[in-house]
Parts: sequence; C-alpha cells; structure tokens
Amino acid sequence: MQKGYRHELKYYINQGDYVLLSKRLKETLKSDKHTDENGEYFIRSLYFDDMNDSAFRDKLSGLDRRDKFRIRVYNLSSNIIKLECKHKDGPYIRKDSIALTGEEYQRIMNGDYSFLLHRKEMFAKRMFAEFAIKQLKPKVLVDYMREPYVFEHQDVRITFDKDIRTAYRSVDLFNPNLPTYPVLTEGDMVLEVKYNEYLPTYIRTLLQIDAPLRSAISKYCLCRKMEL
Repeated sequence: MQKGYRHELKYYINQGDYVLLSKRLKETLKSDKHTDENGEYFIRSLYFDDMNDSAFRDKLSGLDRRDKFRIRVYNLSSNIIKLECKHKDGPYIRKDSIALTGEEYQRIMNGDYSFLLHRKEMFAKRMFAEFAIKQLKPKVLVDYMREPYVFEHQDVRITFDKDIRTAYRSVDLFNPNLPTYPVLTEGDMVLEVKYNEYLPTYIRTLLQIDAPLRSAISKYCLCRKMEL
C-alpha cells in the first residue's frame, strides 16, 4: 500500500443496527475529541465537478481510480474551511487538503483560484491546475451529522453518518436556513470504517452485525441523483 493511503469500508445500516453498534462502541472506544455533548458534529460539503460531470460519471461507471473535489466545513463555522481532494485507487483512499480563509473561499466561489499558485503547499498548486484545466464548478451540497469513534492502533476511525441530506440546486455553503431534503429512507445511515494496514481483530469483533450491506457508497452521488 502506498504511503498516505488507507482502507475505507462503507455499509448501509438501519436504525436497529445503529442502536446495537453505537451502544457497543460507546462502551469500548473513545469519541472523537471534536464532538459536542451528544458525541456528534455537523458536516456540510460543497462538491465540485467539471462541465461533463466526470467525477459523478466515473463513480457511476465504477472506475477504480477517481477523484472528488470539495470544500468542507464543520457546524457551519468559518473557523475551519478545507479544500479537499479524495482520491480512490482500487480498495485504497487518500485525502489531501489545505485550509482556506473566508476570503479565499469566496474567491473560489467567484471563479478566482489564482491565489492557489502563491500558496506554499504542493496540493494548492495541484488544485490550481485542477480548477484551471477542468473548469471545476460547485455542483451540490451534502449535509449530515457524524458520530465518530477512534481507536489508536492502525489509526482506526468508525463513523455513523446520519440524516444525510442535500439542498436542491443550491450551493450556499454557510446558509443555516437552507431547505434540505433527505436522500435515504428515514432511519437509514452510512457506517464508515477507515484504517491503515489492517483492521484489528478487536474492532472486527465489535463490528459484527447481521449481514451488513457493504457498498461503494458515495454521498456525492446520492445527492446528485436527487437533482436528476
């Protein structure tokens, strides 16, 4: 496995699976340090794609190598704004990111990404090329509540992504009053398991549930399909 890559497993689970698993994890693992009093935080991501919707179509076609580009914020706060690329290569994933200021975010939304050339990070220069060559444009918002757990060995992260929603044809990232719509049946959610070289036996034992449906789930595609 190449440096910087991780494994990522995704499952659709229902409310019954969640009740069982969350109780088990709360009793045995640590919650992520950034969570609120309920053990959660809110994520909103704004995804970008080119004029041919290549990221969307590559996912639907099941290509082994593909990229997704997004700007992500937490709890609708402008304190942390991340420009990210999530790269998938077969069974492995890698995420590259840089922090943006509020002004830099607005410049991207106005179609001005030239400042990326003057950032010191190599990823910033790569993103300048992506914006310039592919003419990436904001496409869709993805909202959800995340309940995360961590296990230090192999840097394991287990997350429940709940109440996944999208805003119909709006890209207003910081609007707290934006009408949003669910993309899954009520009570259904996504379980994600990320780890480095291997998944420890202890975690495998904790996660035993009745025939979970492992899937190549993309929240981006779920939300884009709502607009078709």
